[in-house]
Amino acid sequence: MFQTSLYSGDKAKDYELVIKQLSALLDGESDTVANLSNASALLNQFLDAINWVGFYLWKDDQLVLGPFQGLPACIRIPYGKGVCGTAVKERKTQRIEDVDQFPGHIACDSASKSEIVVPLIRDGEILGVLDIDSPVLNRFDETDQIYLEKFVEELLKHM
Repeated sequence: MFQTSLYSGDKAKDYELVIKQLSALLDGESDTVANLSNASALLNQFLDAINWVGFYLWKDDQLVLGPFQGLPACIRIPYGKGVCGTAVKERKTQRIEDVDQFPGHIACDSASKSEIVVPLIRDGEILGVLDIDSPVLNRFDETDQIYLEKFVEELLKHM
């Protein structure tokens, strides 16, 4: 059901398919950890040129590591720190072409060169962030941002 051979190579169409796959995968399931685990696995198999994809959850005024795919990661990120903390503070997606140029970047994996972080916000409340790292400079473009934000919108329906 979730084979990569289903993807056409048309980035926008493929993202639409991944969002449909996410909806089907999470249909009828309300457990947040299970849903975030499957969401990170789905993105990991879909996206190329990434080295980490996962979630940080907002707890006690900080981000705490949640379900992910990749190498071990930083466990806690303070409000406003790094790309993830900045996404929470500014309440908007951070698309970073070169993490080494981002003031205060938290390097969990020195191989990461670019990053995109989409905040999970429902009814004005921060629930966490989707964080994706790449070993390639400028890996994420506007199309990635638009569709990852739509992916998060669909995910929030199941949290």
